[in-house]
Order: sequence, then structure tokens, then C-alpha cells
Amino acid sequence: MTIDSRTASARVRAEVPASERVRITEIFHSLQGESRTVGIPTVFVRLTGCPLRCTYCDTAYAFYGGQWRSFQDILADIAQYGARHVCVTGGEPLAQRSCPGLLTALCDAGYEVSLETGGAMDVSPVDPRVVKVVDLKTPASGEENRNRWENLEHLAARDQLKFVICNRADYEWAKGKLQGLTLADKYEVLFSPSYGQQDARELAEWILEDRLPVRFQVQLHKVLWGEEQGR
Repeated sequence: MTIDSRTASARVRAEVPASERVRITEIFHSLQGESRTVGIPTVFVRLTGCPLRCTYCDTAYAFYGGQWRSFQDILADIAQYGARHVCVTGGEPLAQRSCPGLLTALCDAGYEVSLETGGAMDVSPVDPRVVKVVDLKTPASGEENRNRWENLEHLAARDQLKFVICNRADYEWAKGKLQGLTLADKYEVLFSPSYGQQDARELAEWILEDRLPVRFQVQLHKVLWGEEQGR
């Protein structure tokens, strides 16, 4: 962050109410790489900070730093891209208390809004117009015990549950949750291979062999751009 950006961030923090600002790592325009809207041009708003430390995290640069920005400034930045879809991600966006307010502001502005959350934070304050993509943490993530299972009560059929699979043990664990909690009867469930850890074809074959009612997905952005960006 430059001296000018630090000054601007400090000014926002001093002048804008806490309920109308968030700390931002970056805003960028790309193709959605995951979930139901994969491949659609999307503006990503990456919030700073995360209480989790998953073994496969590809956005550790968003843990610290960032710049305080007002909702009004964020909306102005997003508008320049002319995209219909906006994804609020992190880090863990819900670690910032004002994140639900930002989500509502984006919905009010007419955007199709999605939220990528790790599932350790309470999703009940999130505007029902937002599509919640909840990443349930598998054992190999190192954060299984942080899953907030009561969040399932606050999800709708349009929301999505994602399992990032690192190995066969993760797959069996996720399959157990899928079947034991009858998740596919209530939500769209995504199984995704952890990039560089779990072979994608192998995971696809497991899903087909077990006839699981899930959506298999790879990270399109990693296919296109590799690890040069965590997008």
C-alpha cells in the first residue's frame, strides 16, 4: 500500500461510520472460477482478514493489510466494469461485521451477488437475496472443528455447499456428511479437488462410481491462469 492509499484508508476510517465501510484487499474483474455461475464475468470484492488457516489456502496475502473503503466507493469501483455479477470473497468476508451491510448495498444496487464463506462464521445476518457458497472444511483442511453446522438451518435451496477434497479420506468424510445429513435433498452440493493435491479425474471417477448427486467442479481460473493468482 502506498503512502497515498494509507492516507486515504485512514481518512475513510475516520470519516465513514464503521457500519458503512470494510477493509478491502482488492477488487478485480475476472471469470467466476467456481460454483453455479462458473465462467461468467464477475467483479470480485476480496475482503481482508480470516480466522482460519486452511492447509490449501491460496489467498494468504489477504490475511493482513488491506485498505478501508466506504460502501459508496466500492460501488463506484464495481460500476466501471459493467458486470452484472459480484462475488464477495476473502479471506473470510464475514469476519468483518459490516460485511452483511455491504452485501445488502450490492443487492440494492441491482447486482447478482454471491458470498464465498468458509462456514465458520454465522451466515444468518446475510441478505436472503445473496447466494451463499459455504465451504465446509474437510479433515485435511486442518479446520474441520471450525465448521458451524447450525449454518445449515439458514441456507436455502439456491445456496451451495462446497467440499474441497484433498485425498480419499476427505472424500469418504464428505460422502458421509452428504448422505448422513441428506444435504443433496436441500442444497446444491459441490465437490472440488484441492489444486495440486487431489487428482481431478480420480475424484470424478469416485463420484461416478458411488453415483453421488453432487456437482463436480474444477477451479476454472487455475486451469486458465495456474497459480499466478488466487482467483
